[in-house]
Amino acid sequence: MSLKITIISDINSWINQYLPNLFNLLVAQGHQVKGLHQVAEITPGDIVFYLSCGQIASEAVLSRNRHNLVVHESALPQGRGWSPLTWQILEGKNKIPIVLFEAEANVDSGKIYLQDHLVFDGTELIDELRAAQAQKTIELCQQFVAKYPSVVQQGQDQVGTPTFYPRRRPQDSQMNVDKTIREQFNLLRDGDNDSYPATFDIAGHTYILKISIFSQSE
Repeated sequence: MSLKITIISDINSWINQYLPNLFNLLVAQGHQVKGLHQVAEITPGDIVFYLSCGQIASEAVLSRNRHNLVVHESALPQGRGWSPLTWQILEGKNKIPIVLFEAEANVDSGKIYLQDHLVFDGTELIDELRAAQAQKTIELCQQFVAKYPSVVQQGQDQVGTPTFYPRRRPQDSQMNVDKTIREQFNLLRDGDNDSYPATFDIAGHTYILKISIFSQSE
């Protein structure tokens, strides 16, 4: 069964370096696959995967395809909103749910089709966190396509009271100079050295603190 599939992501998203893997896998399976960066350019088809896409699709856009799918790193409806993986790492969590669900006009509210977990040991930096996120995202997208259309019948409504994560701001990466590095390691490892590095203020000056792995103990 050949499907018309669109993969859409924001043009500057970190996930773009991983998406050719998903694109090539789906093409090799005989599907017609298109990659886009603008929601307005979505054309009629079977499936759209919205991956690291901060744009909101209108009902008119959603209606162009049978299924509009999002991968999100939280136990929906808890943790709707922005950067759920980032916020949960800052909360000290190392086992984080990841779900594939149907996009609806009401953001992050659709039926959940597939779910899994990301498991970390607490030492990974942002590049490693993202690599694991991308790998699991691709796996869930592949699973949906492989199990389609029967997977749709397994969809489950979200149950519970929604909670929401806000968009991450520069001040959310600010360290407390009176706390230890150990106490703030999750903030350091969760920081993007280019986009939102850790910062701290001393004597009226703001300093940037970047992190990388120098060596790993055996």
